[in-house]
Amino acid sequence: MIPAEDLQCLKAIALGGGCRGPVFVSTQSIGEMLAISQQTASRRLKGLETQGFITRTMAADGQHVTLTRHGEEELRKEFQDYCRIFSDHTKGYTLSGTVVSGIGEGKYYMSLPAYKEQFNTHLGFVPYPGTLNIRLSPASVPVRKKIDALNWVRIKGFSTDGRTFGDARCLPCRIGDISCGIVVPGRTHYPEDIIEVIAPIALRRRLGVGDTDNVSVEVGQ
Repeated sequence: MIPAEDLQCLKAIALGGGCRGPVFVSTQSIGEMLAISQQTASRRLKGLETQGFITRTMAADGQHVTLTRHGEEELRKEFQDYCRIFSDHTKGYTLSGTVVSGIGEGKYYMSLPAYKEQFNTHLGFVPYPGTLNIRLSPASVPVRKKIDALNWVRIKGFSTDGRTFGDARCLPCRIGDISCGIVVPGRTHYPEDIIEVIAPIALRRRLGVGDTDNVSVEVGQ
């Protein structure tokens, strides 16, 4: 296996065009790219040549370097490793935590027709009037931040009877075999370790859970 420091040097040469043909490099330019000394850069280049990852043609002020097929194969292996790492995200994300009591706002908002219609359109069900509040475990908080990059659906605010109700956003999810949705109100400072989950049924009753019980929520890509 190629040492990590040599791999970084090989990648730097490839980024400069070394897979397409000879590129001119100097120990100074490699040193600046990798934040190493010129002497270290020289050793790295010699090492890559000795291992058969590059070919070099020396010049007075530097050298022309080309990746060999062997060198390209090493970079492809690295690329495939990263593909495997990040392709795991296509399987979705899991958020785990414990059930906590809310302050009863969810029941009121989930009973408003304008919200109910939109949730039915976007999630495929009319929500039960209430939300299941889950306090995420410390390990799930970073995962919660990752799902912010997914395709959330906007739930538009509206005005009725002299009152204005703000936007929200929702994301389809599942708890076991139950289709659900994570709902985030539009107000700004919403706790990052709390999620509210809606479903077409009373989740507490269906799951048989109460405060402090553990629950896992699956979010697809």
